[in-house]
Formats: sequence, structure tokens, C-alpha cells
Amino acid sequence: MSIVQAIIIAIIEGITEFLPVSSTGHMILAQHLMRMEDTEFAKTYEIVIQLGAILAVLLLYIRRFFVSITIYIKLLIAFLPTGVIGLLAYKFIKTYLFNPFTVSISLIAGGIVLILLDRWSAERKAVYKDIEDISYADALKIGLIQCLSMIPGVSRAAATIFGGIFAGFDRRQAAEFSFLLAIPTMFAASAKDLWESKDLINGQNIQLLLIGSGGAFIVAMLAVKAFVAFLTRYGFKYFGYYRILLGVLFLAYALYTGMELSV
Repeated sequence: MSIVQAIIIAIIEGITEFLPVSSTGHMILAQHLMRMEDTEFAKTYEIVIQLGAILAVLLLYIRRFFVSITIYIKLLIAFLPTGVIGLLAYKFIKTYLFNPFTVSISLIAGGIVLILLDRWSAERKAVYKDIEDISYADALKIGLIQCLSMIPGVSRAAATIFGGIFAGFDRRQAAEFSFLLAIPTMFAASAKDLWESKDLINGQNIQLLLIGSGGAFIVAMLAVKAFVAFLTRYGFKYFGYYRILLGVLFLAYALYTGMELSV
């Protein structure tokens, strides 16, 4: 992986991490389009640079963590299903699902769900006044739905936003809870992958990880604010259209060029 490739992947991560379009899916597709070698470090890089995006959200929403200890407990409850299942399924997912075919199909299916969600959420009123008010049971529901995001292309943001609206949030509340839940979820995933891949870490790779995390941090700071404003005004449907278009185009491109779609 070159420095230029690392920067491109970091920009993609920063833009897409908190959008319901799948950052992992975009990075996998970009990797194949740039003809990057599908190494274990490349997969680790895609996961670990999420730490930069985590820091961006932590700084933007840090006041939320000083309201009460309740938010910590509810985020922990929402995180537990993904934490447990992710621990058990980590090697299978990374080995067999990190490929363009899985991503493309997941993008298309998720796009259809987002279009339907846009119509459904427009007719619903928020059950909760604020995200801290969510019940423990509903926090667990969001966590269970988040487990679907372990499939590349599904999107952690899309899954948790869907879960949030299903639990009783409005669009903005669902997005903000998704941002906060990303902190423990992505930190755990990054830390585990970094530990599992510690033998791959050398001077050059550390430099790439620092560049990637820094780039993801800067871009994510801008993307989160823009996303909330866009979501409040336009809803989810355009993200759904985008996902479907991207999935179809990439499948067509892969068939045209003879690209190997699976691992």
C-alpha cells in the first residue's frame, strides 16, 4: 500500500463512516478499483483507521457524556450483542465476507431498505424526548440490529439508524445515537484487529496507520455535521438511491472487466 492509496482510503473512511452507505464496503471497492494487493495489512488498515473517525465524533459530542452516567450504561447494553457476536465471528467475517460481491449485494439490499425506511420514518413521531431517555430494552434492540452491520456493505450507521427509528427515535435522534454507539463498537473492533495483526506492524505500516487515522479524523469532523443537516432536510431516500446505483455499477464493472468478485 502506497501513501497515496492510504490517503485515498482514509478520505473514503472519513466521509462514509457515519453515513448509511457502508464505509467498509466503499474501502473494499476502492481497494479493488486501485488494484491494491489484498493483504492482511490492507484489511487491518481499513478497520484500524476508524479510530480517527471515532475521535472526531467523541470531540463533537463530548458534552453528551457529561449529562449522566445513564448514557454510558445504555451504550454498553447496545454494544454488547455486536461485541459478543463479533468476537465469535471475527475470523469468518474477515476471511469470507470481505469481498466486492458481498459488498455490492449488501449495498443494493440496504439501499432498498433505506428507501422504505425514509417513507416509514416520515410518518412516525419520536417516542423519546432525548436520546438519553431510551429504555434499556430498546437500547438492546438497537444493539441486536447493529449485528447485521458485521456483513461488509450493510453499514453500521444504516443498521443502527434503522434500529433507532424502530425503537422510537426520530431521524436526528437515531443518527446521533448511532454516532455515540460507534465509539465503543469501532474502538473494540479496531483494538481487536490491531492486536490480532500485531505481527504485521512495522515502521512503515505504523506510518500508514497514523496518516490514515489522521486523515479520517479531519474528514469525519466535516462529514458528520454535513450528514445531520442533510438528513434533517432530505431524509434517507437519496442514500438508498446512491447505494443501489453504486452496487449495480460495481457489479456491472466487475463483469465487464472480468474482475474476481469473491475471495
